[in-house]
Amino acid sequence: MLLIITLLLSFLVAVNFLLLIFSCNKTTKRQSVKENKPTFVINNSTNQEVSTQLAPTGS
Repeated sequence: MLLIITLLLSFLVAVNFLLLIFSCNKTTKRQSVKENKPTFVINNSTNQEVSTQLAPTGS
Protein backbone atom coordinates (compact mmCIF):
# COMPACT_ATOMS: atom_id res chain seq x y z
CA MET A 1 0.00 0.00 0.00
CA LEU A 2 2.79 2.42 0.89
CA LEU A 3 4.66 1.44 -2.28
CA ILE A 4 1.61 2.23 -4.45
CA ILE A 5 1.18 5.65 -2.83
CA THR A 6 4.88 6.42 -3.31
CA LEU A 7 4.81 5.38 -6.96
CA LEU A 8 1.64 7.37 -7.59
CA LEU A 9 3.06 10.52 -6.02
CA SER A 10 6.33 10.12 -7.94
CA PHE A 11 4.41 9.73 -11.18
CA LEU A 12 2.33 12.83 -10.46
CA VAL A 13 5.44 14.88 -9.64
CA ALA A 14 7.09 13.74 -12.89
CA VAL A 15 3.98 14.67 -14.90
CA ASN A 16 3.90 18.04 -13.15
CA PHE A 17 7.50 18.77 -14.13
CA LEU A 18 6.85 17.71 -17.73
CA LEU A 19 3.86 20.05 -17.92
CA LEU A 20 5.92 22.83 -16.39
CA ILE A 21 8.69 22.42 -18.95
CA PHE A 22 6.51 22.16 -22.04
CA SER A 23 3.82 24.68 -21.17
CA CYS A 24 5.96 27.67 -20.21
CA ASN A 25 5.58 30.82 -22.31
CA LYS A 26 8.75 31.41 -24.23
CA THR A 27 9.55 35.08 -24.69
CA THR A 28 11.67 36.27 -27.54
CA LYS A 29 14.38 38.83 -27.03
CA ARG A 30 14.23 42.03 -29.02
CA GLN A 31 16.78 42.28 -31.79
CA SER A 32 17.12 46.06 -31.68
CA VAL A 33 18.81 47.51 -28.66
CA LYS A 34 17.45 50.85 -27.51
CA GLU A 35 19.18 53.14 -25.10
CA ASN A 36 17.34 53.57 -21.86
CA LYS A 37 16.69 57.28 -21.82
CA PRO A 38 14.64 58.79 -19.02
CA THR A 39 11.32 60.20 -20.11
CA PHE A 40 10.08 63.46 -18.69
CA VAL A 41 6.51 64.67 -18.75
CA ILE A 42 6.37 68.40 -19.36
CA ASN A 43 3.26 70.09 -18.05
CA ASN A 44 2.71 73.49 -19.68
CA SER A 45 -0.29 74.45 -17.58
CA THR A 46 0.22 77.09 -14.92
CA ASN A 47 -0.55 76.32 -11.33
CA GLN A 48 -2.96 78.90 -10.00
CA GLU A 49 -4.24 78.75 -6.49
CA VAL A 50 -7.99 78.45 -6.42
CA SER A 51 -9.66 79.45 -3.20
CA THR A 52 -12.53 77.15 -2.41
CA GLN A 53 -15.24 78.51 -0.16
CA LEU A 54 -17.13 75.96 1.86
CA ALA A 55 -20.85 76.26 2.35
CA PRO A 56 -22.07 76.70 5.91
CA THR A 57 -23.32 73.43 7.35
CA GLY A 58 -25.56 74.87 10.02
CA SER A 59 -24.09 72.83 12.82
